[in-house]
Amino acid sequence: MSPGAQGALVLLLTLLTLLSGAPVAFSLGSIAIVFIALFQGFDALQVVAETFYAGLEDFTLVSIPMFVMMGAAIGSSPAGKDLYEALDRWLYRLPGGLVISNIGACALFAALTGSSPATCAAIGKMGIPEMRKRGYPDDIATGSICAGGTLGILIPPSITLILYGIATETSIGRLFLAGVLPGLLLTGLFVLWTLFLMWKRGFRAHHVDFRYTWKQKFQSLPKVTPFLAVVAGVMYVLYGGVATPSEAAGVGAALCVVMAVVIYRMWSPRQWWAILRDTTRESVMILMIIAASVVFGYMLTSLYLTQTLAIAIAELDVNRWVLMALINLFLLIAGCFIPPAAIILMTSPILLPIIKAAGFDPVWFGVILTINMEIGLISPPVGLNIYVINAIAPDVPLMKIMRGAFPYVLCMILAIVILSAFPEIATWLPDRMMGDMK
Repeated sequence: MSPGAQGALVLLLTLLTLLSGAPVAFSLGSIAIVFIALFQGFDALQVVAETFYAGLEDFTLVSIPMFVMMGAAIGSSPAGKDLYEALDRWLYRLPGGLVISNIGACALFAALTGSSPATCAAIGKMGIPEMRKRGYPDDIATGSICAGGTLGILIPPSITLILYGIATETSIGRLFLAGVLPGLLLTGLFVLWTLFLMWKRGFRAHHVDFRYTWKQKFQSLPKVTPFLAVVAGVMYVLYGGVATPSEAAGVGAALCVVMAVVIYRMWSPRQWWAILRDTTRESVMILMIIAASVVFGYMLTSLYLTQTLAIAIAELDVNRWVLMALINLFLLIAGCFIPPAAIILMTSPILLPIIKAAGFDPVWFGVILTINMEIGLISPPVGLNIYVINAIAPDVPLMKIMRGAFPYVLCMILAIVILSAFPEIATWLPDRMMGDMK
């Protein structure tokens, strides 16, 4: 069987297995083992265990459970509620101020957790009932938080960017810095769309004469400031040369735990058991996917499937921007069916040589890839954020949530176009703070 036919068979079975609902790690691992045995014989399976273990040897992986614990400690506290209330008091006079407050809370909470589902759940549990109680349309109330939650995988610290950095051996520090301005750009586009929509519908949540006093505004800040200081501290030690990403993640996790205990009085063993349980479960899931994807990548390479695909794409006689458009289209379609971690770990090693040969910056491409993954989080059939929001507001039909989230998908596509026209938005900050790679 030719490498092309083998590749098509691998792709078909991988998609069918992932769409069946089977765990991603077991899907990738089992497919890799089957194809290695089928085309190279059972003797070739001797390297599977060693390859699986090698996938977990990178010391940078230590940062993943630390950042997950950081998010779990914050997510289990009322930090999301406090962020939401603080922003509402400062932004309430804008048209659709409550929606904008929730988007802002999603952006800030994303910087604390690095997880889109956690951001959706934390802000949605508070924001959606409040918006619906004050008369906001269901599609806007659900769709805005559904989209705002996607900022969790772009604004640093981001587990998605860590996975991309590990898969492509790209500096995680540079990737974190590269995600800052695009994250703010995307937040701004979300806010502008919300302002336009609320203005067009002529909607106001508060009475025209309603006012928060300056005292009420400043009273909302003390509980929020320490957590933002933690994020600023982690970024400082990471980019100031004080600590490695793994060490900075450990410091951030420890500080978030201390803050949760001191500020929110989280002394209960039951609360800490939930934090440790969630941290362990999500960390093990991510690490298993990483190890299984390494085995999967070994299978693709040993069967010459990646080399064949890379050569085929490289031989396409097309403009490099047409090539990038095709890659984006592939990522958009894949993101609708496969979880972000699986896509990044499966495709990044294949795509990296291609984008380098085409003259694209791998750090910039990491941001583009992440935004594509964000689109997948609010696009069916996987659309994890859609189902998180539907669990919070089960009486709102899924189609209405999707309809509310769809304009934000267009905002993300616009962000990709803007970043393609002005790649410096992603590359300026890391080049400024860490020096030009060239």
